[in-house]
Amino acid sequence: MKYKSDTWLIILTVLAMFAWGLSWPSGKVLSAYGSPVSIAFLRYVVIFSSSLLGMLILRKDLRVKKAGLKYLIPAGLLLGFYTYIFISGLKVGFANAGGVLVTTLNPIFAYSIGLVLAKRWPIKKESAGLFLGLIAGAFQLNIWTRFDNIFLYGNMFFLAGAFIWAVMSKFTSKAAKYGSSLAFSLWMYLVALIALFMIVDLSEIKSIMIAADLRFWLNLLYFGFVATTLATSIYFYATTRLGAERASSFIFLVPVSAALSSWFFLGENIQLYTIFGGILGILAVFIINYRKPKKAINPD
Repeated sequence: MKYKSDTWLIILTVLAMFAWGLSWPSGKVLSAYGSPVSIAFLRYVVIFSSSLLGMLILRKDLRVKKAGLKYLIPAGLLLGFYTYIFISGLKVGFANAGGVLVTTLNPIFAYSIGLVLAKRWPIKKESAGLFLGLIAGAFQLNIWTRFDNIFLYGNMFFLAGAFIWAVMSKFTSKAAKYGSSLAFSLWMYLVALIALFMIVDLSEIKSIMIAADLRFWLNLLYFGFVATTLATSIYFYATTRLGAERASSFIFLVPVSAALSSWFFLGENIQLYTIFGGILGILAVFIINYRKPKKAINPD
């Protein structure tokens, strides 16, 4: 595969990662309009509707094998719960801190869960990466000055969110066996929407709709359609063209985007310990996933 032919895809993937990062300050704005459950519900109304419309227009296969429901339903429930936790954290915490903390610790949690499920101890390289990830989290939480920072500014929500997303990823990793990743995601969004509908206060939804202004609608459309439906579709397509490993490397741009956009749009100060912790987290993920290139076999 020639790199020149992928130039536009790489540019779109970079933009998709920045769109993911920008969802943090956008979510922070929306959190002021209602309860986390109501905002999460409205988000999935937009996500599911736009995803279904897009797949119908593109004539994508919507089917998922019945056997995949045992993974799809838990994934959808966890996704809905994650969004509730995500918005709850933003309601009391800072978007830049949450964006860096969740996106850098999530792969660390996911890898740790994988080791537990595999019932094996980490090798030296993995141990080094996981330890560095632990140090990264400590810096991002700034526990060096006050240990109770763990319980302040929504940090507990962000830590829980990173863990929930990591658990969810174990279910979504099975998607390819039962249908396309886009179809799996579509019905996962529906499960999340139904779960949130079961607990949402419809009278509050009505009040939010009445009080909604242009700022609300722009952020809801961005939060639901651009940052999820559009950006996620670009990322999924990138994994098929660039390969999963190469495409996943772009995710390292998300914490940078979250911090910069929160500073630009919300005026949140970027703390040095957040930046340093984010860099350590990225380095930890790189160490864990690094594979030495195979030596070419000499035909002579």
